[in-house]
Amino acid sequence: MPGNVTTSHLLERIRKFYEALAEPFIGREEEARAITLAIIAREHVVLIGEPGTAKSALARRSAELISAKFFKYLLTKYTEPSELFGPLDLNALREGRYVRITRGKMPEAEIVFLDEVFNANSAVLNALLSIMQERVWYDGYTEIRVPLWTMIGATNRVPEEPELEAVYDRFLVRQYAKPLPENKWGELLDAGWRIESGKVPSAQPVLDMNILAEIHKLVFNVDIAAVKPKLLRIFAVLEERGLHLTDRRKAKSLKIIAANALLEGRTRAEERDLIVLKYLAPRDIEDFDKVSIVLSEELRMPERFIKELNDIKANVKEAARLVDSMRSYDPRLVDLFRSLKIAKSRILNILKEADDERVRMLADETLHDIDELLEKISYKLGM
Repeated sequence: MPGNVTTSHLLERIRKFYEALAEPFIGREEEARAITLAIIAREHVVLIGEPGTAKSALARRSAELISAKFFKYLLTKYTEPSELFGPLDLNALREGRYVRITRGKMPEAEIVFLDEVFNANSAVLNALLSIMQERVWYDGYTEIRVPLWTMIGATNRVPEEPELEAVYDRFLVRQYAKPLPENKWGELLDAGWRIESGKVPSAQPVLDMNILAEIHKLVFNVDIAAVKPKLLRIFAVLEERGLHLTDRRKAKSLKIIAANALLEGRTRAEERDLIVLKYLAPRDIEDFDKVSIVLSEELRMPERFIKELNDIKANVKEAARLVDSMRSYDPRLVDLFRSLKIAKSRILNILKEADDERVRMLADETLHDIDELLEKISYKLGM
């Protein structure tokens, strides 16, 4: 390792990169995580969603945080290869030499962002295939190795055309970038105002390409033996539900699982790392929810407990409004009292099952709300 960099230091750098990538964006933690995992594993990632969901900004910031050479381009069916790979050197051509001027173009980039990537024509797509898979660009009869580390694609549609399947499959990591929900709009306005007023500091690098290469080597030192049986079971369940992964995606899945373990500060994969299948298994937009349901059923996921606790918390809030409108000794108070006791019992069981700080905090908050409401009901019932 350069400069005797320790594993613990590399793991710390990974975490800092993810946090710095997500920091200026509201509600884009999943997109930042998808990009981070792809970069750790030296794979490619596609962000699917409507314009204006921070896809381009996330890609650029990821390159800035690594001090990587960055190339960005919006593809259309009219995009010429020279726009991506550089124009021919006319002086060299007069001398009978076939040379392109690649300065500032994709062949020299380490992080590439291609917007509307599936709009490209066949000439561009064919070039992308070899670059993504082999890191080789075939320019005429010349084979040129390129320094591409990760390609980040963006699209507002999942491709249906057969000729696009090969390119789509090479984006190992996929994330559906949804518009922000209503409860995030206020934060979005504040963040937008800071950005427009120039009050957001530029990204300061937390990695460089040499350190990133060392981080990538750690992927293959992660102990993944314990998760293989469960992974094979989930593959089978997904297949039963009509969610097919190509052999390439299955084979490469362990890289992303290992990358997630590293991002979590571990060199041993655990069952919870299989959550990354939510980035690998979906093909169509509706598949993202289907895969989440399968993973929720198969894994002891904190997200499952968080959803259940949020549902309980919402029901408790609604019950509190009802209690405030009820008179003393209303017979419905007894039913509410019993329901709250059952809910409290369920939360205590969740606390025994879950080993996650977010779950514990939400469970404690909800228990506090229930205890307050039980006390109010007891007072109204004269207990």
